[in-house]
Amino acid sequence: MDADSDLLLRIMQSNSPVDEKGRYLHWDKLRHLPAPEGLNAEQWWCSLKMARRNMYHQLPLLSKGGTAFQFAVPDQILRELHWLDRYAAGNIQTSDAITNTQTRNTYLIRSLIEEAINSSQLEGASTTRDVAREMIRQDRIPTDKSEQMILNNYQAMQFIRDMKDEKLTSSMVFELHHILTRDTLNENEVGRFRENTDDIHVIDKATHKYLHTPPSADQLTERLQLLCDFANNDIESGNAFLHPVIKAIVLHFMLAYDHPFCDGNGRTARALFYWSMARQGYWLMEFVSISRVIKQAPVRYGKAFLFTETDDNDLSYFLIHQLDAVHQAVNDLNVFLDEKMQGVNEAERLLIDNPRLRGKLNFRQLALLRHALKHPRFSYVVQEHQRSHGVSYDVARKDLLNMSDKLNLLIKTKQGKRYYFVAPHDLKQRIEK
Repeated sequence: MDADSDLLLRIMQSNSPVDEKGRYLHWDKLRHLPAPEGLNAEQWWCSLKMARRNMYHQLPLLSKGGTAFQFAVPDQILRELHWLDRYAAGNIQTSDAITNTQTRNTYLIRSLIEEAINSSQLEGASTTRDVAREMIRQDRIPTDKSEQMILNNYQAMQFIRDMKDEKLTSSMVFELHHILTRDTLNENEVGRFRENTDDIHVIDKATHKYLHTPPSADQLTERLQLLCDFANNDIESGNAFLHPVIKAIVLHFMLAYDHPFCDGNGRTARALFYWSMARQGYWLMEFVSISRVIKQAPVRYGKAFLFTETDDNDLSYFLIHQLDAVHQAVNDLNVFLDEKMQGVNEAERLLIDNPRLRGKLNFRQLALLRHALKHPRFSYVVQEHQRSHGVSYDVARKDLLNMSDKLNLLIKTKQGKRYYFVAPHDLKQRIEK
């Protein structure tokens, strides 16, 4: 056997789409790692690419150059899809806190607020989390662009929930963008395609180099219609099966890739991901914030886009990143729910030995009591309590009046026409009395 034949044999024998640790690596990282015995980095990369080409599934979506996007499904992706099918669809081991009708709205509203804050902060909003929560829960008018971005995002998430049973249309995408960018862009840039004269590029903030130049504006009408058709088609097309989570992630990627608007593309793309997941039955996703996870490592998020575009339109990199983000977000939700329910249970235990209070507080009141114990002199208002728990004004008012007038756990005061319910500094003593 001559040297060329021997080399070809070694390349074919190490024919795997992943490295020895099971990782689906891009050349950007692989070139720095030790290659398998008998191969250099370039030969190893050739071997990986040969294996991946045999696995690729093509999508009916094209790059700006007219070539199809594609993806492979290595074991890493299969494991994550299986995990999400078990947990993100909410069928197995779902927390009682979000299946219980008494607590579900509380945590749903919390998640909508969290995603609104984190998605906006990813795009530059600088308002603190506490201020943003207070603005939304008290229905306060935004005071600056950052607050307006967050409020817009919150309203967009509500719009997505309302539209989850509808098919995706260009009009729906435009309305979503209009909600997301209202009063933060020039009015003539809201809810419309960018134009060729807008000169839009994705730029590396550190080096100021162009990372991505989106398709020409004159392609956008056709490309958005193709994306809507893709979103609305049944998951089975002919003999090909496309996993619904993969479809949702592809929607996220393609809207960001096409960059059809002057601004707000990332927020619109992430909102479409939520719409697709909800439409396809993954209702647990309403309770998680993927933007919170992405915000913790924004460079990885950017590289997932870049790796796809620089390696044969291979969406596997972006799929792996997003599946990992969703997995972490679901785990974060479970940790949060455990902590919150533990805190509510602790507040409830304080009342066990008090016949005056035992069994007298509902979940909303117990959650408020727990907060009040940690925040003496904090003021609560009916509207904030109402919006925090997704109940009517009358129900929220009854909760607070009961805690102040009947149980003496809050101090009721009035400023102008509005009542405030203040956590007393001696709240623990009042409970023990």
